[in-house]
Parts: sequence; structure tokens; C-alpha cells
Amino acid sequence: MRAADVIAQRLYAAGCRYAFGMPGGEVLTLLDALDKAGITFVLCRHENAAGFMAEGVYHRTGAPGILLATVGPGALNGINVVENARQDRVPMIVLTGCVDADQAQTYTHQVLDQPQVFRAITKATFTLTAGAAHVTIDKAVGIATEGRPGPVHIDVPISVADAPATGTGILRADALPMVPAPDALAEARTALASAKRPLIVAGLDVASEAGAAVVTKAAETLQAPVITTYKAKGTLPEDHPLSLGGAGLSPKADTILMPLIAQADVVLLIGYDPIEMRPGWQNPWDPATQTVIDMTAAPNHHYMHQASHNFIGDPVATTAAMLPDAALPGWPDDAVARAKSALMDAFAARGDWGPARAIAVCQDILPDDALLTADSGAHRILLSQMWRAKFPKTLTQSSGFCTMGCAVPLAMGAQIADRNRTIVSFSGDAGFLMCVGDLATAAENNLSTIFVVFVDASLALIELKQRGRQLKNTGVDFARSDVAAIGRAFGGNGYTVDNEDDLRAALRDAQTSDRFSVIAVEIDKGAYDGAF
Repeated sequence: MRAADVIAQRLYAAGCRYAFGMPGGEVLTLLDALDKAGITFVLCRHENAAGFMAEGVYHRTGAPGILLATVGPGALNGINVVENARQDRVPMIVLTGCVDADQAQTYTHQVLDQPQVFRAITKATFTLTAGAAHVTIDKAVGIATEGRPGPVHIDVPISVADAPATGTGILRADALPMVPAPDALAEARTALASAKRPLIVAGLDVASEAGAAVVTKAAETLQAPVITTYKAKGTLPEDHPLSLGGAGLSPKADTILMPLIAQADVVLLIGYDPIEMRPGWQNPWDPATQTVIDMTAAPNHHYMHQASHNFIGDPVATTAAMLPDAALPGWPDDAVARAKSALMDAFAARGDWGPARAIAVCQDILPDDALLTADSGAHRILLSQMWRAKFPKTLTQSSGFCTMGCAVPLAMGAQIADRNRTIVSFSGDAGFLMCVGDLATAAENNLSTIFVVFVDASLALIELKQRGRQLKNTGVDFARSDVAAIGRAFGGNGYTVDNEDDLRAALRDAQTSDRFSVIAVEIDKGAYDGAF
């Protein structure tokens, strides 16, 4: 086999069925190898979007995403999404073409040290050789998927991709889940079994079906309320009486949740990764007065918080081993129910037409199994607090890196992997305009994705912060675009709505269409004032 075939076949064995990117002459052999291995290549309009589509597929299949980019500008166009994969814990194999090492000694065009560029934003970076192709790709898959997931980069010289692979075999069995040593586990288990006011915070490391099962069991066994990070929403169904929904970015939510956390005698951190959280979540509990049990896939080198017990390994297996045999009575008062009621009241859709009313309509009209993606911006905070997620990965967003321009391609990747699902992207108009070219990819791939766009001609969250500091309005407002017309121009449906009835009608039409739909939700400037 060619070295490129070794890469492609190992990725197929890892469950990969799609790759995304924009090819150049330097990666044509890789493109051919992926196709021959049974991996469908999706041509995108930008490498950044390609990476987010790859992430969207990962959340549906569990297999690493694949981003393919050519040498130089193609590779560097993917830097944003690769760093997003690192901070949002997404396993991604980044394949880039490069100029052969011998030629680079007497040649300058598009010659740059790509591994050096990617080294700071990946878990590992490799330069492929024909003799070690089997080892390199096996290492890459293992590093990307084991422990806390993340991106791995492989630079593929032009001649190496075509060269006969002289190595052999996949070298290593998969790593198995780990649980703590018995003595350490027993100490924490004793503390948990005697808890009077236990509280659970769940995060990215358990945003899976297995994670959801163990978090639900822990909540019901301990009768403990559950707070999740935004990307872990739905780990406990949010209509469950013990679910307090997502947190980490809304001051309004924090004013309700922080006092409850302070009342807990035992705080159980199940796969909690604080990379999604804001400064208010630095040291939100005190191990000197509370028992804090932290179970994560990676050591605490962040120092965002400290714990009484730190366990590194599989949070699902560790939690299952730590739970007491008998159910606990739970909190002795109604503090949890009052907090849940206060959150529902704080984020209820009140008043006239605006983003909260629009989100409430979407929750009412869309099916319970709909998948959502959210772009960064004011709408994301409100959506993440209002939406009642009933299963893990209901709502996907860039909450570690918080980059704009992610929601549209994330939704498209999810739709490619899950054709029969209702999948809805929520963007602000600024974020949506970053992704206009992606609609051509949606049309070419016959996607029926629904793109909801909040149109207020402003960087609403930044404008809100600007006003909060009593600064002059500068650089945050822009001209309104006919967003619905953009959807129609690329072959989809386009709707402009400014009331609940029209939004309901547009959503119903979009769900029966075999084409993608763009729904422009017109709102006033300042519509997010006091919302979160």
C-alpha cells in the first residue's frame, strides 16, 4: 500500500466515514486514498468550516473528525478550528500536505514549518514517513481519542503519500477505563454516603450516553441536584426535578446557583472540565469546609478550583464504583426546588416579541429529538439557559474556545451524519455572515438543515458590554442584510419573521422541506438587555 492508504484504512477502522476540506495538488494522493478506503470526502468552501463539519459528525458517530488541508494557506486556514478542537475536547485528525524535505532545501514557495505552527494547538504533531506510516497513524488515533480528546496533526510530504508503505500492522490495543485504587476510593465513598446536601457538577468528560446514564443514577441515588456546563447540557434530562440546567456564562443564573453550591456539604464533580466556565467559576466551592470529589480524564493543572479528592481516569467507571449501595434522603429542605423554580422564572419568555419569545416558539414547535447548534453571541447565552435539553449533545456549541462562525457548519456536519434528524443552527447575523459560502455546500449535499438567524445588525453581546462600561458606540453596529434572500440565492428556502405566528409557520414549513431553510428572526437592537 501507499503511505496514504495506510492512513486512510486506519481511519476507516476507527469508524471514520467522512472527511472534510478543500484539496490542493499536494493532497491529491490522500484524497484518492480516503475515497478508496470508503471515506466520503465533502468539499467545503473554507477549511475552518470543514473542521466544524468534522466535529458535527464526531458528535453523532463518536469517530474522530477528519480535516484535510493543502500546504500553506490551506493548512493555516484551519488554525481556528483546530484550536477550537483542542479547547472543546474534540478528537480530530488534521491531515496537511507539505513540500518534500529535500526540495525545501532549494525551494521557497509555500515552504513553512507547519508542525511548528500546529504544535501549540494540538495534542501531538507528526511528519509522515513511509516506513513508519502504520505507527504514526495508530499513535495519532490513540492520542486524539484517549484521555481528554483533542486534535492531532500529521504533515504529509507529497512524495511520502505516494511511497510504498514498508511498515506493518496496528501496534497497540485500546486503552481500558481506569478507576481509583481501593483505599482512595473507599475514603471518598464514605464521605459521599454520609452527605446531607450533595450536589453534582457534570461536564464535557461525561457528555455521552454512558455519561448520562451514570449522572442520572448518581443524581437519583444521592438525591443531588445537577448543574452542567453548556456543552454537557442534557446529561441529566432538564425536565428532571433534580436538573438545574447549564451554567457558566450567565450572571443571572450564577446569582441563583452559587448560593446553592455554598450550601452543599459534598460537591461531586463528574467529568467537570472548567474550560467552558467564566471568572465567576473560579474557586466556587471551598475544600476547607466542603468535601469536593473531582473525577476527570486529565489532571487539574488549571487551578480554576481545588478538591478534597482528585481522581484521574474514567469518570463514568469511577462514579459507578463510588456510589453508595442505598439511596440517600437528599436535601432536608426545599432549597433545590426553589432554585429550579427561580431559574425557570428568571429565563421565562415575557413581554413583547424578542429573542426569548423566538426561542420559546422553537422549543414548542421543534421535535423533542431535534439537535441544535449555537454560535457565539448573546443569543447563545439565552438559548443555553432557556433550552430544556433531554439527552446529551442536544445542543452543540463552541463553549471552550467560543468562536463565532461555528453553528452553521456544526449543524451541517451533524446533518450529513444523521440525515433523518431535525437539526437546527442558531446564529446571530454577524456569525451567520461569516458562513455564507457554506450554504453552497449544504445545497450540494442535499441537506435539510434549518438555520435560524437572529437579525439585529449588531454585535449584540459586545455592544451590551460596551454600554455597560459607558463607552461610546463604536465598531459594533453594521448594515442589515436580507438574510432570507441569501438562503434563497443558494438554493434553499428563505423566511423573514418578526412575530410568533410567522416563526411557527416558517418552522413547520422548514421541517417538511427537502432543502435547507434560512429563517431570519428580526429583533430590535438592545433586545437582550437584562436577558441573562
